[in-house]
Amino acid sequence: MTRRVAAIDCGTNSIRLLVADVDPQSGQLVDLDRRMTIVRLGQGVDRTGRLAPEALERTFAACREYAAVIKEHGAERLRFVATSASRDAENRDEFVRGVLDILGVEPEVISGDQEAEFSFTGATKELAGSDHLDKPYLVVDIGGGSTEFVVGEEHVRAARSVDVGCVRMTERHLVRDGVVSDPPSEQQIAAMRADIDAALDLAEQTVPLREARTLVGLAGSVTTVSAIAQDLPEYDPAAIHHSRVSHDRVREITERLLHSTHAERAAIPSMHPGRVDVIGAGALVLLSIMERIGAEEVVVSEHDILDGIAFKVAEDPGSS
Repeated sequence: MTRRVAAIDCGTNSIRLLVADVDPQSGQLVDLDRRMTIVRLGQGVDRTGRLAPEALERTFAACREYAAVIKEHGAERLRFVATSASRDAENRDEFVRGVLDILGVEPEVISGDQEAEFSFTGATKELAGSDHLDKPYLVVDIGGGSTEFVVGEEHVRAARSVDVGCVRMTERHLVRDGVVSDPPSEQQIAAMRADIDAALDLAEQTVPLREARTLVGLAGSVTTVSAIAQDLPEYDPAAIHHSRVSHDRVREITERLLHSTHAERAAIPSMHPGRVDVIGAGALVLLSIMERIGAEEVVVSEHDILDGIAFKVAEDPGSS
């Protein structure tokens, strides 16, 4: 039975909405509206431990816009999932109250393991019938504050979330006196790389990363790398979804992004303005993962945690 549902994923860097008609039995999901707003909810959280007032207001403004879209499409159920930034913040109650007032649902501040489960479902449900991709899959969701690693075949076998993301790495290593280094020094890049490698060591304690036969990459850093690899004249989800980018190409693009200026990155036609300062760190996370597991390519998916949330809310009659 097809159900019209809405899913919201609020991360460290962006908040995203999906309104879709979902048939849980057949695994079919048809988009009605899919949109993303850069709100930088995690601005300064790594340093202060609190959500900044201006970051909260940007997020609430996006929520008001999304509430109108959900009402317009007549979605019967909504699930709002909040990830890394709001999980870490001291004043997360303020965030929860604001979302409840605007959307009528309380955001679920989910664990890293739950986040990974949703991402795996969203990314692999369509791939199940593919004869060209070997299992097990390693699904990697590179977010703003954290990165999720999930290994599995039809279902999750092992998962781990580590505190390495494009915003967190940029703020920790590439910001000096409140300004992003443009471009960063070799020392800054090396320090960031060491942090990422340590996080990969941590992930490997519980997730057999090297057993993967297909690497599936999710979220804005990975999709932007794919757009750059294809020299797209604008960001095109249809061209990006299920594209494949070789290890060599990812390395070339990462080097280019880390050694370019803000203006040069902003001039890339497929670059979202909100990703200009953090894309270098995000690309380095992807490259480091590929090098660690010896992946020759990454399969890029536009379907991720949002789709996993939508499938779950359509399956679960108790969802609000």
